[in-house]
Amino acid sequence: MEKKLSQMLYEEEGRIKKIDPGLRAQIAGMGIREGKEIKMMTKQPIKGPVVVNVDRSNTSIGLGLADKIIVEVEK
Repeated sequence: MEKKLSQMLYEEEGRIKKIDPGLRAQIAGMGIREGKEIKMMTKQPIKGPVVVNVDRSNTSIGLGLADKIIVEVEK
């Protein structure tokens, strides 16, 4: 099932399927690239950032950026 990164639930895991083309270069340095495994660690309430785990590293990204990343969620 595909969903936006911002819609993932706590501790949900998946594989990054699609990233908005204008965003790819900006987040590549964080290790967030298509094909990578990703896990939702925490979500802050009221439009706060999300913390995800990629390659055993936690990274915080804004909710607006997380809306532009599509993840194939493992069920």
